[in-house]
Amino acid sequence: MTEKTVWIDFNTLENFMVDTFKGIGVPEGDARICADVLIAADKRGIDSHGIGRLKTIYYDRIKIGIQSPTTQFEVVKEGPTTAVIDGHNGMGQVIAKKSMQMAIQKAREYGIGMVVAKNSTHYGIAGYYTLMAAEAGMIGMTGTNARPSVAPTFGVENMLGTNPITFTMPSDEEFPFFLD
Repeated sequence: MTEKTVWIDFNTLENFMVDTFKGIGVPEGDARICADVLIAADKRGIDSHGIGRLKTIYYDRIKIGIQSPTTQFEVVKEGPTTAVIDGHNGMGQVIAKKSMQMAIQKAREYGIGMVVAKNSTHYGIAGYYTLMAAEAGMIGMTGTNARPSVAPTFGVENMLGTNPITFTMPSDEEFPFFLD
């Protein structure tokens, strides 16, 4: 038996994801943000965070009620250079993108901007958001929490998360320095 590989273009995949998100109640604008983050992962070869997560993470979590398809982006506390956001368990990509946009705006005005979010959900590839900062001519950094999935040395119970941290900054090359 021979295996046949079928290639599907990125635009078709992205449109499929938008339609899927909309079909489970995600507003169209937010569905486009979520699909853009997922397709960005696929385009970069980060298959672990692309369309492969559409069903197993986002669709399933919305269907069982642990994630809301609509995102309430609430600014809980704000200063000139900082803000705390409550995402009310909405779409992590939407929360993260709006948070980075807010941080970039604060940095433009004051030289630094830091926005943290609580009650968010999985937000896809962390580098998506730091690239936003680099494209704005700034240094971007993002990280998030993670469920316990690793046992400590000599341990048998998972107690440590594999918390991602990403750093991106403009460079004198055609592309930014990017560590994800």
